[in-house]
Amino acid sequence: MSLEDKLNQAKGALKEGLGKVTGDSKTEAEGAVEKTVAKAKEVVEDAKGAVEGAVEGLKNSFKKEED
Repeated sequence: MSLEDKLNQAKGALKEGLGKVTGDSKTEAEGAVEKTVAKAKEVVEDAKGAVEGAVEGLKNSFKKEED
């Protein structure tokens, strides 16, 4: 989970809120898209980290069996 993704989520949420308050549907939609894209990147990074951790665990498991 990167700080950049969190900041982009917040920025998108603010932009979406501003669009709602001002009645600007284009700004609201842009903010929603920015927020969703940042969240998706965060989810992908988390999944990548989990897979890498599982692979390392398996590697360590096999090393212990060899010793």
